[in-house]
Amino acid sequence: MNHDTYWKAGLTLSMILIILFVMDIVVGSVHIPIKEVVSSLWGESTTSRDILLQFRLPKAITCVLAGGALATGGLLMQTLFRNPLAGPDVLGLSSGASLMVAILIFVSQANSKFGLLFFNTPWSIAIGASIGGGLVFLLIISIAHYVRDNTSLLIIGLMVSAVTSSLVSVLQYLGKAEDLQTFMIWTLGNVGSTSWNELAVLAIIVLTGVAIAYLSSKSLNTWLLGENYAQGLGMNVTRSRFLIVVSTGLLTGSVTAFCGPIAFVGLAVPHLVRLIIPATNHKILIPAVICGGASLLLLCDLLAQLPGSTQILPLNAITSLIGAPVVIWMIIKSKRIRV
Repeated sequence: MNHDTYWKAGLTLSMILIILFVMDIVVGSVHIPIKEVVSSLWGESTTSRDILLQFRLPKAITCVLAGGALATGGLLMQTLFRNPLAGPDVLGLSSGASLMVAILIFVSQANSKFGLLFFNTPWSIAIGASIGGGLVFLLIISIAHYVRDNTSLLIIGLMVSAVTSSLVSVLQYLGKAEDLQTFMIWTLGNVGSTSWNELAVLAIIVLTGVAIAYLSSKSLNTWLLGENYAQGLGMNVTRSRFLIVVSTGLLTGSVTAFCGPIAFVGLAVPHLVRLIIPATNHKILIPAVICGGASLLLLCDLLAQLPGSTQILPLNAITSLIGAPVVIWMIIKSKRIRV
């Protein structure tokens, strides 16, 4: 593809993103026309303005940030491990976050002092998830200094994920029914509960992770050729791996903290984007997957809202319904996915 084709494909993705963003603001249990959206944003306080500023606009921005972050994390992991089925959660960060949230929910209800100390704030779930994901992140970073090959790092990440998931299962088995319901609702993913303060924190962390990823574009391009070839070209493999893991940790951990574990976006989007832009240069791929991830999560949020109804479907149910068939279709079509 020449540069003009890349620009056209990028413009198409951007237009899709803008259209879905506007639709996500307009569509809901209460229909708000576009003219009223514009007038409400700049006019006096009304019911429509409150709905837009307190719920729909933060939710749409959260979709953009979370979708772009997960898609970028998925691209980084697929490139680093040269594995088309690697997602942003292969390092166990989401599982670590889930474990800490499970501890907060189940233990805080059983121990009133613990609950008053750690669970008496609207930030408690986000802080707990951040701590859990951060601890696993520090563990993986420490291991990355000693492990010489990416395959071993991938296996260790999967084993860490398995251990934390088993501990979560134990807590679920021992927990009360109402606590189990609270935890299960969190695991279904939610982009509609972020406040403007939380959104600011999420935006800072996501933009930092994306900046690190984009600055690592050259080394990411080299990773596609294999670790031995990268070393032969003089690339500092340990430093490059460290930066990629840091970027993925920031992107995945922040989204999990504020939105819960969202499935399939990071796995499916890089493949979908390559159908539109079959590039290998990550300076082109990273902006493209950000647009693709944001668009997909906005679409999933639109479908989850059941327009015209007060019912809202679980976000992860929609992302899995879309993401799983995409991956299956790509495997059947190409028989062998190439990264």
